[in-house]
Amino acid sequence: MIDDVVRRAYSERAADYTALLGSVGDLHELDRQRIGQWADGIDGHVLDAGCGPGQWTDFLFRRGVDVSGVDLVPAFVEEARARFPGVPFDVASLRDLDVPDRSLGAVLAWYSLIHLPPKDMPSVLAGFARALTPGGHLLVGFFAGPHGQTLDHAVTPAHFWSTDRMAHLLDDAGFELLDVESRQDEGSRPHASMSAVRR
Repeated sequence: MIDDVVRRAYSERAADYTALLGSVGDLHELDRQRIGQWADGIDGHVLDAGCGPGQWTDFLFRRGVDVSGVDLVPAFVEEARARFPGVPFDVASLRDLDVPDRSLGAVLAWYSLIHLPPKDMPSVLAGFARALTPGGHLLVGFFAGPHGQTLDHAVTPAHFWSTDRMAHLLDDAGFELLDVESRQDEGSRPHASMSAVRR
């Protein structure tokens, strides 16, 4: 199963990944602006779905957001708990979020869906919709490119998503798209993020 492949791959590289990308200060300033502005004014609990070593979860926590993080990789959750002891973290698959229906105010899925096979994306987005209150917010970050095309990711294979295809999937899952942000930085893969609300 792809979850097992991803879990093993990131477990083997967890320390290296955390050293390279585990600090918000090491990440793009525009990402900090995007996620911070998105979170401002959100009501209810926010789930950082696929939190990795917890840097974005802590970023939101420090802004006063009621937030917790979940990740498939136990080594990431252990690292996040050690680094950010005031923030709750748990091990969980995005395929099976153990939260009640309509219990979340928002879900952040920042580059946490990139390893999903394209056929699995609809069910994961439907799971987010199930967990969100009506009007609840979703922010998804991903590599922008030809729909479903595999890319040579440093840890384990990942996929591009076109903004058109992602918008269609969000609509099918019960979301209303609010806005799309994209950029192409020199030396980096094309980036996109999409903000939506649960209908």
